[in-house]
Amino acid sequence: MCETCGCNVTPGNAHLAHTPDARGRTAVAVLKDLLSANDREAAHNRAHFDEHKVLALNLMSSPGSGKTLLLEATIDALKDEFRIGVIEGDLETENDAERIRAKGVPAVQITTGSACHLDAHMVHGALHHMELADIDILFIENVGNLVCPASFDLGQHRNITLLSVTEGDDKPAKYPVMFRAANLVLLTKTDLLPVMDDFDPARAEHCLRQLANPAPALRLSAKKKLGLGAWFDWLRHEVAEQRERTNKGQTLRPAIQPDGARLHTEMGSWHPAMVAGHRYRPA
Repeated sequence: MCETCGCNVTPGNAHLAHTPDARGRTAVAVLKDLLSANDREAAHNRAHFDEHKVLALNLMSSPGSGKTLLLEATIDALKDEFRIGVIEGDLETENDAERIRAKGVPAVQITTGSACHLDAHMVHGALHHMELADIDILFIENVGNLVCPASFDLGQHRNITLLSVTEGDDKPAKYPVMFRAANLVLLTKTDLLPVMDDFDPARAEHCLRQLANPAPALRLSAKKKLGLGAWFDWLRHEVAEQRERTNKGQTLRPAIQPDGARLHTEMGSWHPAMVAGHRYRPA
């Protein structure tokens, strides 16, 4: 993924990234400027969300963890309680956005081409195709990737990381930047635990706590409708908190990880979309 998206400044060639070019610029300096521009756009997005009292949630995970299925189950259960909107991020296709629209919910697809994460500029472009005045909860389904998405502020208020039982229970230990960034961890596809007996939910949560992250870790199955009540209650609480914050003129920034930002500036997470304009296809 890193070779195609442009995350290609590595420990092996990082010394070259610090070497000034003919104009005196280094790759690291350019990357820092890009991250700074992203943060400014993210603050702009968050101001829009707060103005309309929208709770914006960033869903992150590896591919195939069940993000879209969870959204479908959530829409089915809460569509009469909250007005929901979705931004979908994938390298190609509108498959996920079409699934969400079939539920009667507005969804905008961002196709990133080769970029392995969304950024604030992409999300801002998608917002031009949404009516925030008609939304209570905006879900941003990030590109399936357990690395880069954790380091980019999109303007969201909370980060939600999914970990399916079809993955290793040591994922929080192996991908600490992602799991440190989580305000909520969802262990998904728990209906498969009887056959995935090498996945220990307690061990997964222990790895999370070893990162000094006190975020709730909820176990659920969107397919079998198991454990969803706690997830819905978390959403209700967060919506109420967002409304209270905005009534006081306050906002909430997510747990963007300094480690991730450092990796992106010193070892690199640059992709052409952040410089030359992202490949955005409106719904």
